[in-house]
Amino acid sequence: MHMIRFEHPEWVCLYLLVPVFIVVFLLSRYLRRKAIKRFGRETVLSHMMPLVSVTRPWVKFILVVVAFSMMVLALINPQTGSRMEEARREGVDIIVAFDVSRSMLARDVRPNRLDRAKLAVNRLIDRLEQDRIGLVVFAGTAHTQIPLTADYNAAKMLLQSVSTESVSVQGTAISRAIERALASFPDEDRANRTIILVSDGESHDDDPLIYARMARDQGITIHTVGIGSREGAPVPVTENGQTIGYLRDNEGNTVITRYDEQLMRNIAETTGGVFQHGTGADMGLDHIMDHIKTIETGEYETVTFAEYESRYLIFAFLALLLLITEMALMDRKNKWLEKIGSGILTRDES
Repeated sequence: MHMIRFEHPEWVCLYLLVPVFIVVFLLSRYLRRKAIKRFGRETVLSHMMPLVSVTRPWVKFILVVVAFSMMVLALINPQTGSRMEEARREGVDIIVAFDVSRSMLARDVRPNRLDRAKLAVNRLIDRLEQDRIGLVVFAGTAHTQIPLTADYNAAKMLLQSVSTESVSVQGTAISRAIERALASFPDEDRANRTIILVSDGESHDDDPLIYARMARDQGITIHTVGIGSREGAPVPVTENGQTIGYLRDNEGNTVITRYDEQLMRNIAETTGGVFQHGTGADMGLDHIMDHIKTIETGEYETVTFAEYESRYLIFAFLALLLLITEMALMDRKNKWLEKIGSGILTRDES
């Protein structure tokens, strides 16, 4: 089975120049024909200029356009995968449960809790080798943003799109987050499954420890990262990227969000996991990852293309060949070829 991909698809926009070339060529031919008509009838002028070719400029133009198309294809670089292989991978399955509630916009961690956590998770993905990672986002409810995958580039790209708008229902439902994370693992009973809960811990739903015990019973470890300061901070309200005030309760008081360290610590301890207060560039995730690397890894099977081969040289060679042909083809008729052709016709008639 063959698979085709393009290394630089952004260059396909150059094909928009082809209609421009056609319009310019047709306009130039029209103006040339109009200028010739000023000197006399075309039939008379054709006898006066017998070596002028009508078709050769068209042939030369077509050669240039096709050569240009081949050069664009060379830039795009089509690549073919010639075979498939089934590879055995050994690693850990990690689901990151990521809090995207509005309290994560608090700025007691710079630039704010949410953006700082995204940077830390991005660094975590860079440390992965043969592991699979998934992402569950939660606020008042939870859903799977990234299913388990070993495609780290795709995971990092989707991570960047995470915001407080990723979940429409506000609140902090840690129970729903753990429940969704448990459902995101494959059905196989393996010992290499872990959840990393990243949150300020302000849970507004059922007791999350009930779901932590469910995870423990399934052999799944939950590590927790608590984000925020113990003193807390107000939640900014923004409009068009500008802060216009701070979130207030029904009585008009400014809401102060504080992270619940005890809850985050208890969730981790219930499952034998590690608790970290999110500080530093890594937010404590490096220490958690070092701990994860000490547990038993599991095998999972993935199907991937063994390799892709670039084919740009084929199109570059064709472009060069067409351009050489275009340059070798003169605008005028070749008088020696005309004489040879006339001699052949004369012999045939006799």
